Amino acid sequence: MFHSHAAVVAGGIASPPSDATAATGGSVWALLLPILLLVLFWVVAIRPQRKRQRETIEMQRRVQPGQQVMTGAGLLATVHSVEDDVVVLEIAPGVHARYVRQAIIRIIEPSTGDGKDSGPSASSGETSS
Repeated sequence: MFHSHAAVVAGGIASPPSDATAATGGSVWALLLPILLLVLFWVVAIRPQRKRQRETIEMQRRVQPGQQVMTGAGLLATVHSVEDDVVVLEIAPGVHARYVRQAIIRIIEPSTGDGKDSGPSASSGETSS
């Protein structure tokens, strides 16, 4: 009969763990770990993405004529008119283009008009030659 080295050193034959302790200790963690990982993934990744998606949809619903907007392609334009799911953008004076409402990713807020330029070239103080 074969005995483990630890059982022989301890001076006796070690009894195998009972089924009750093995079943509760090992299988509980085996079941809880994947569930906890899924909950963590949902809290970290899925929930914030859904919040951003809801905010984007709400912003696209608020689009009104006269607002400056930016499309997903980076086009800056003024909203000329809004139809059901289509927005007509004025991309240059007298030039209009039709876009789906979902193409708008940001409404550009009007500047405060205080005359201060917050761009990097305004703070450098150097002139280019």
